[in-house]
Amino acid sequence: MKKSKFIIAQVVLILILFFWDIGSIFSDRKGSHPVQSNEVNKISGAIRNDMSTFKGAEQMEKTISDFLKRYKIKGASVAVTKDGRLVYAKGFGYADEENAEPVEPGHVFRLASLSKLITATAVMHLVEEGKLSLDDHVFGPDGILHDSIYLDYRDPRVENITVRHLLTHRAGWSRYYGDPMFMPHVVARRMNVPLPVQPEDVIRYTLTRRLNYVPGTRYSYSNLGYVVLGEIIEEVTGMDYEDYVQYTLLHPLDIQHMQIGQGRYEGRAPREVRYYDVSGDQNVLAYDSRDQYVPRVYGGNDISLLGSAGGWIGSPADVLKLAVAIDGYNSSPDILLPETIAEMTDSESGRYNMIGWKGGDGRGTWWRTGTLTGSSVLMVRQNNGITWIIAMNTTTWKRSRIHSETSRAMFRAISSVREWPDYDLFDYHSPVELPSMYLTRAD
Repeated sequence: MKKSKFIIAQVVLILILFFWDIGSIFSDRKGSHPVQSNEVNKISGAIRNDMSTFKGAEQMEKTISDFLKRYKIKGASVAVTKDGRLVYAKGFGYADEENAEPVEPGHVFRLASLSKLITATAVMHLVEEGKLSLDDHVFGPDGILHDSIYLDYRDPRVENITVRHLLTHRAGWSRYYGDPMFMPHVVARRMNVPLPVQPEDVIRYTLTRRLNYVPGTRYSYSNLGYVVLGEIIEEVTGMDYEDYVQYTLLHPLDIQHMQIGQGRYEGRAPREVRYYDVSGDQNVLAYDSRDQYVPRVYGGNDISLLGSAGGWIGSPADVLKLAVAIDGYNSSPDILLPETIAEMTDSESGRYNMIGWKGGDGRGTWWRTGTLTGSSVLMVRQNNGITWIIAMNTTTWKRSRIHSETSRAMFRAISSVREWPDYDLFDYHSPVELPSMYLTRAD
């Protein structure tokens, strides 16, 4: 019976991912590991591919490799937790094909819209602290963002937008006129500001237009809404959004190497993979220039502008360290209260009510997707204590529709493992010496 329900959950997830608009375009543990070390090196990249070699993994890895080969994906990284323990973390293919650099668990990837789960967690943390309410109004003289730059709005209905509306994509914006987060030149011209545009420029631009619907009355996926949430976090805490997330959520979990990424190739972070677009896209106008044309993967999209909506980068293992801290299981301590996690993951009353997560099957399986040109991420928290994530550095011809195929392949791969190891890779780090360039954060 349980097996039957599990199969049904897989089918439901695959169907929903297939028909969904992805919206183009986050303690103490038990276990032992055979690798022993007197020196612990916590630099990202210390976990190696050879640490995830165990009996029974062969079929899983073959399924993943076949999937990557079928869709001509240059490189990918997969991580799996079981009951809060990191039992698998391994790279496939190339992090940088030109230099024949293989993917290792420490390589970082653009997380795209999985960033929204990180932002939602930060918001809910502020709610628990009493510094914010989900029913607080965002705009207007009595709103959180009552700065003068946000008071010149065309549609008075913006005063009805609440924090909850932003979290659940019900704030009144749609992509009918395009996604303003990917329209920097339009924003710059309309607001008479220089490139690259800033979050406040995009928000101000949007406020010059009427809402597409009454806030709270319908669902429409919105990157802008989560950028506004980033501004709210800064207003409430008095801190830079990224700094607040780092010091309040990530560092306490010993996650040291997640950060907001950059759009240009020369701005990539230490151990960040190289991104590829195999669909033959032509060059586009750079987000920070009025006359330079560049590949969309490098300079076409302003990753730092996406920030709280889609700008984070990190390794799959690091992402899972955050995921097991908000998964609702008692196998490891959570950083949010059980009732908060329950509110974030309420999918029984409709998948569009979930906060941070993209969807759920109503039976305890939740998922979060992320898509940008050159990158694709899918993370699933199953209802059997297993959470997994796969991050890829290549856009396929299916673009955002690749998630349904990814889900199908990964469920098949994960279910082929009959017994997971009892070690915890979160607790063990190889005592390797990394080059000095990996010891400092990219500017």
